[in-house]
Amino acid sequence: MPEWLSAPFDLRPAPIYRKFMPDEIRKLDYYNVSVPDKPGEAARILTALEQAGVNLIAFSGFPQGARKSQLDFIAEDSAALKKAMRTAGLTLGAKKTGFMMQGEDHPGAAAAIARKLAEAGINLTSMQIVCAGGGRYGGIFWVEPADVRKAAKVLGAA
Repeated sequence: MPEWLSAPFDLRPAPIYRKFMPDEIRKLDYYNVSVPDKPGEAARILTALEQAGVNLIAFSGFPQGARKSQLDFIAEDSAALKKAMRTAGLTLGAKKTGFMMQGEDHPGAAAAIARKLAEAGINLTSMQIVCAGGGRYGGIFWVEPADVRKAAKVLGAA
C-alpha cells in the first residue's frame, strides 16, 4: 500500500465484504451544457431529449457559478444526444469520459471503487451512487482526464 494511504485511516475492507466488487464497470462518454439557473431549464431540455427518443443512462445537474447550472448527460447513443441538443438549440461541451458501475447492493460498494483508485494513486474527483431497488445499486464517477486510461485498467472497465 502506498505510504500516503497508511495513516491515519485503515482502508482495508471489512472482512465480510472483501469478495464484493461491482458486477459491471463501464467507461462512458458524457457531455455537458451550461444553462441559466432558473426553474424549468432542466425540464425543457429533458423533455426535448424524451421527445427525440434519447435514452439517458445518467443525468446530473448542479450550480456553476452565479446564475448558471451545468447539466451532464450520459446517453445510450451519443450521436442521438448531440442531434437532439442541436435541434433544441443547445451547444454541448466537448466529449469527456466517466465511469458507470452497477452491482448487488451491499455495505462498502462505493468504498471498493474508491479504495482501488486510491491504491493506484488516482484521485476520485466525483462520485454519485444510488440504491436501485431490488437489492441493486448503480452509480457514476469521474477521475481526472489524465487518469482515465489507468483507472479503466485498474478497475477492469469495459
